Amino acid sequence: MMKRFYDDVAIRAADDLWQVTLDGRGLKTVKGTAQLVPTKALALELAKEWSAQGEELDPKSFPLRDASDYAIDVVAPDPAALADKLTQYGDTDTLLYRADPDEHLYARQQEVWEPIVTALEAREGITLNRVSGIIHRDQDKAALARLRERLIGLDPFALAGLEVMTSLSASLIIGLSAHDTSNPDEALELWRAACLEEEWQADLWGRDHEAEERRAQRQADFLSAHQLISLSKAA
Repeated sequence: MMKRFYDDVAIRAADDLWQVTLDGRGLKTVKGTAQLVPTKALALELAKEWSAQGEELDPKSFPLRDASDYAIDVVAPDPAALADKLTQYGDTDTLLYRADPDEHLYARQQEVWEPIVTALEAREGITLNRVSGIIHRDQDKAALARLRERLIGLDPFALAGLEVMTSLSASLIIGLSAHDTSNPDEALELWRAACLEEEWQADLWGRDHEAEERRAQRQADFLSAHQLISLSKAA
Protein backbone atom coordinates (compact mmCIF):
# COMPACT_ATOMS: atom_id res chain seq x y z
CA MET A 1 0.00 0.00 0.00
CA MET A 2 1.05 3.59 -0.60
CA LYS A 3 1.43 5.90 2.38
CA ARG A 4 -0.86 8.90 2.59
CA PHE A 5 0.92 11.85 0.96
CA TYR A 6 -1.54 14.70 1.51
CA ASP A 7 -3.27 16.57 4.33
CA ASP A 8 -6.03 18.70 2.84
CA VAL A 9 -8.83 17.39 0.61
CA ALA A 10 -11.12 19.84 -1.16
CA ILE A 11 -13.03 20.35 -4.41
CA ARG A 12 -13.02 23.22 -6.87
CA ALA A 13 -15.07 24.32 -9.85
CA ALA A 14 -13.46 24.15 -13.27
CA ASP A 15 -15.73 25.87 -15.78
CA ASP A 16 -18.89 23.71 -15.66
CA LEU A 17 -17.04 20.73 -14.16
CA TRP A 18 -15.60 19.82 -10.75
CA GLN A 19 -12.28 18.48 -9.53
CA VAL A 20 -10.94 17.08 -6.27
CA THR A 21 -7.76 18.72 -4.96
CA LEU A 22 -5.17 17.29 -2.59
CA ASP A 23 -3.21 20.03 -0.85
CA GLY A 24 -4.42 22.40 -3.55
CA ARG A 25 -3.38 20.28 -6.53
CA GLY A 26 -6.05 18.96 -8.87
CA LEU A 27 -6.33 15.21 -9.28
CA LYS A 28 -5.55 13.46 -12.54
CA THR A 29 -6.73 10.14 -13.90
CA VAL A 30 -4.50 7.10 -14.12
CA LYS A 31 -3.64 8.15 -17.70
CA GLY A 32 -2.73 11.68 -16.65
CA THR A 33 -5.87 13.54 -17.72
CA ALA A 34 -7.39 16.08 -15.36
CA GLN A 35 -10.07 14.22 -13.38
CA LEU A 36 -12.94 16.59 -14.11
CA VAL A 37 -16.39 15.27 -13.19
CA PRO A 38 -19.80 16.62 -14.22
CA THR A 39 -21.36 17.44 -10.83
CA LYS A 40 -20.48 18.85 -7.46
CA ALA A 41 -22.25 15.91 -5.84
CA LEU A 42 -19.90 13.41 -7.48
CA ALA A 43 -16.84 15.53 -6.63
CA LEU A 44 -17.90 15.61 -2.97
CA GLU A 45 -18.20 11.82 -2.86
CA LEU A 46 -14.81 11.45 -4.55
CA ALA A 47 -13.36 13.77 -1.93
CA LYS A 48 -14.85 11.59 0.81
CA GLU A 49 -12.95 8.59 -0.54
CA TRP A 50 -9.69 10.49 -0.15
CA SER A 51 -10.61 11.98 3.23
CA ALA A 52 -11.49 8.55 4.64
CA GLN A 53 -7.98 7.16 4.08
CA GLY A 54 -5.73 6.47 7.04
CA GLU A 55 -1.96 6.57 7.13
CA GLU A 56 -1.89 4.17 4.18
CA LEU A 57 -4.07 4.29 1.08
CA ASP A 58 -6.32 1.30 0.47
CA PRO A 59 -6.64 0.84 -3.32
CA LYS A 60 -9.89 -1.10 -2.90
CA SER A 61 -11.62 1.82 -1.19
CA PHE A 62 -11.74 4.08 -4.28
CA PRO A 63 -14.60 2.65 -6.37
CA LEU A 64 -15.87 6.03 -7.53
CA ARG A 65 -12.38 7.29 -8.35
CA ASP A 66 -11.66 4.19 -10.42
CA ALA A 67 -15.01 4.40 -12.20
CA SER A 68 -14.51 8.10 -12.94
CA ASP A 69 -11.05 7.42 -14.36
CA TYR A 70 -12.54 4.71 -16.58
CA ALA A 71 -15.30 7.04 -17.81
CA ILE A 72 -12.78 9.76 -18.68
CA ASP A 73 -9.89 7.68 -20.01
CA VAL A 74 -11.65 4.79 -21.73
CA VAL A 75 -15.31 5.57 -22.40
CA ALA A 76 -15.17 9.26 -23.37
CA PRO A 77 -12.75 8.82 -26.31
CA ASP A 78 -15.01 6.21 -27.98
CA PRO A 79 -18.49 5.90 -26.43
CA ALA A 80 -19.86 4.20 -29.55
CA ALA A 81 -17.60 1.19 -28.95
CA LEU A 82 -19.08 0.66 -25.51
CA ALA A 83 -22.60 1.24 -26.83
CA ASP A 84 -22.00 -1.53 -29.38
CA LYS A 85 -20.70 -3.87 -26.68
CA LEU A 86 -23.69 -3.24 -24.42
CA THR A 87 -26.17 -3.68 -27.25
CA GLN A 88 -24.94 -7.25 -27.63
CA TYR A 89 -26.28 -7.99 -24.14
CA GLY A 90 -29.72 -7.09 -25.46
CA ASP A 91 -29.54 -10.00 -27.88
CA THR A 92 -28.77 -12.56 -25.15
CA ASP A 93 -30.41 -10.88 -22.16
CA THR A 94 -30.87 -13.14 -19.13
CA LEU A 95 -34.37 -11.82 -18.47
CA LEU A 96 -35.53 -12.96 -21.90
CA TYR A 97 -34.49 -16.60 -21.39
CA ARG A 98 -36.98 -18.47 -19.25
CA ALA A 99 -37.38 -22.04 -18.06
CA ASP A 100 -39.86 -24.34 -19.79
CA PRO A 101 -43.45 -23.36 -18.94
CA ASP A 102 -44.09 -26.62 -17.05
CA GLU A 103 -41.24 -25.90 -14.59
CA HIS A 104 -41.87 -24.13 -11.28
CA LEU A 105 -39.03 -21.70 -12.01
CA TYR A 106 -40.91 -20.39 -15.04
CA ALA A 107 -43.77 -19.06 -12.90
CA ARG A 108 -41.30 -17.26 -10.66
CA GLN A 109 -39.51 -15.74 -13.67
CA GLN A 110 -42.83 -14.55 -15.06
CA GLU A 111 -43.72 -12.98 -11.73
CA VAL A 112 -40.42 -11.16 -11.19
CA TRP A 113 -38.96 -10.60 -14.65
CA GLU A 114 -41.94 -9.95 -16.88
CA PRO A 115 -42.96 -6.62 -15.26
CA ILE A 116 -39.38 -5.35 -15.65
CA VAL A 117 -39.24 -6.37 -19.30
CA THR A 118 -42.66 -4.96 -20.20
CA ALA A 119 -41.85 -1.68 -18.44
CA LEU A 120 -38.66 -1.29 -20.47
CA GLU A 121 -40.49 -2.15 -23.68
CA ALA A 122 -43.04 0.57 -22.92
CA ARG A 123 -40.36 3.15 -22.16
CA GLU A 124 -38.32 2.38 -25.26
CA GLY A 125 -41.19 1.64 -27.66
CA ILE A 126 -39.87 -1.83 -28.60
CA THR A 127 -40.91 -5.47 -28.44
CA LEU A 128 -38.47 -8.14 -27.29
CA ASN A 129 -38.66 -11.89 -27.84
CA ARG A 130 -38.97 -14.17 -24.81
CA VAL A 131 -37.41 -17.63 -25.13
CA SER A 132 -38.13 -20.77 -23.14
CA GLY A 133 -35.15 -23.06 -22.90
CA ILE A 134 -31.54 -22.47 -23.93
CA ILE A 135 -31.86 -22.26 -27.72
CA HIS A 136 -30.85 -18.79 -28.89
CA ARG A 137 -33.38 -16.69 -30.73
CA ASP A 138 -32.30 -13.47 -32.39
CA GLN A 139 -33.92 -10.27 -31.21
CA ASP A 140 -35.60 -7.91 -33.63
CA LYS A 141 -32.94 -5.79 -35.31
CA ALA A 142 -35.07 -2.65 -35.02
CA ALA A 143 -35.42 -3.19 -31.26
CA LEU A 144 -31.65 -3.59 -30.86
CA ALA A 145 -31.05 -0.52 -33.00
CA ARG A 146 -33.37 1.48 -30.74
CA LEU A 147 -31.49 0.29 -27.67
CA ARG A 148 -28.17 1.23 -29.26
CA GLU A 149 -29.55 4.66 -30.08
CA ARG A 150 -30.51 5.07 -26.43
CA LEU A 151 -27.03 4.06 -25.31
CA ILE A 152 -25.31 6.42 -27.76
CA GLY A 153 -27.22 9.27 -26.14
CA LEU A 154 -25.75 8.61 -22.69
CA ASP A 155 -22.76 10.46 -21.27
CA PRO A 156 -19.48 8.62 -20.47
CA PHE A 157 -20.20 8.40 -16.73
CA ALA A 158 -23.62 6.89 -17.32
CA LEU A 159 -22.17 4.44 -19.83
CA ALA A 160 -19.39 3.45 -17.43
CA GLY A 161 -21.86 2.72 -14.65
CA LEU A 162 -24.25 0.99 -17.02
CA GLU A 163 -21.50 -1.32 -18.26
CA VAL A 164 -20.83 -2.53 -14.72
CA MET A 165 -24.50 -3.11 -13.92
CA THR A 166 -25.19 -4.81 -17.25
CA SER A 167 -22.19 -7.14 -17.10
CA LEU A 168 -22.82 -8.11 -13.47
CA SER A 169 -26.47 -8.91 -14.15
CA ALA A 170 -25.90 -10.30 -17.67
CA SER A 171 -28.85 -8.10 -18.61
CA LEU A 172 -29.09 -4.84 -20.50
CA ILE A 173 -32.72 -4.70 -19.35
CA ILE A 174 -31.62 -4.68 -15.71
CA GLY A 175 -28.83 -2.20 -16.45
CA LEU A 176 -31.06 0.29 -18.24
CA SER A 177 -33.83 -0.10 -15.67
CA ALA A 178 -31.36 0.66 -12.87
CA HIS A 179 -29.99 3.59 -14.85
CA ASP A 180 -33.50 5.02 -15.15
CA THR A 181 -34.17 5.15 -11.40
CA SER A 182 -32.45 7.40 -8.88
CA ASN A 183 -33.82 5.31 -6.01
CA PRO A 184 -31.12 3.01 -4.58
CA ASP A 185 -33.78 0.73 -3.09
CA GLU A 186 -35.24 0.18 -6.56
CA ALA A 187 -31.74 -0.50 -7.90
CA LEU A 188 -31.27 -3.11 -5.17
CA GLU A 189 -34.56 -4.78 -6.11
CA LEU A 190 -33.42 -4.92 -9.73
CA TRP A 191 -30.17 -6.55 -8.64
CA ARG A 192 -32.12 -9.12 -6.64
CA ALA A 193 -34.27 -9.81 -9.69
CA ALA A 194 -31.11 -10.45 -11.70
CA CYS A 195 -30.07 -13.00 -9.07
CA LEU A 196 -33.38 -14.88 -9.23
CA GLU A 197 -31.95 -18.06 -10.75
CA GLU A 198 -28.99 -18.09 -8.35
CA GLU A 199 -31.38 -17.74 -5.42
CA TRP A 200 -33.56 -20.49 -6.81
CA GLN A 201 -30.63 -22.88 -7.06
CA ALA A 202 -29.35 -21.93 -3.61
CA ASP A 203 -32.75 -22.61 -2.09
CA LEU A 204 -32.84 -26.00 -3.80
CA TRP A 205 -29.30 -27.21 -3.15
CA GLY A 206 -28.10 -25.14 -0.20
CA ARG A 207 -25.87 -22.11 0.16
CA ASP A 208 -22.12 -21.94 -0.19
CA HIS A 209 -20.32 -19.40 1.99
CA GLU A 210 -17.78 -18.41 -0.65
CA ALA A 211 -20.45 -18.06 -3.31
CA GLU A 212 -22.47 -15.85 -0.98
CA GLU A 213 -19.44 -13.65 -0.35
CA ARG A 214 -18.82 -13.30 -4.08
CA ARG A 215 -22.42 -12.34 -4.67
CA ALA A 216 -22.29 -9.79 -1.85
CA GLN A 217 -19.27 -8.19 -3.53
CA ARG A 218 -21.03 -8.18 -6.89
CA GLN A 219 -24.03 -6.52 -5.25
CA ALA A 220 -21.78 -3.85 -3.75
CA ASP A 221 -20.20 -3.25 -7.17
CA PHE A 222 -23.64 -3.01 -8.80
CA LEU A 223 -24.85 -0.46 -6.26
CA SER A 224 -21.62 1.52 -6.52
CA ALA A 225 -22.13 1.76 -10.29
CA HIS A 226 -25.68 2.93 -9.70
CA GLN A 227 -24.37 5.55 -7.27
CA LEU A 228 -21.90 6.79 -9.91
CA ILE A 229 -24.74 7.31 -12.38
CA SER A 230 -26.98 9.02 -9.83
CA LEU A 231 -24.23 11.35 -8.67
CA SER A 232 -23.20 12.23 -12.21
CA LYS A 233 -26.79 13.28 -12.94
CA ALA A 234 -27.38 15.13 -9.65
CA ALA A 235 -28.27 18.82 -9.77
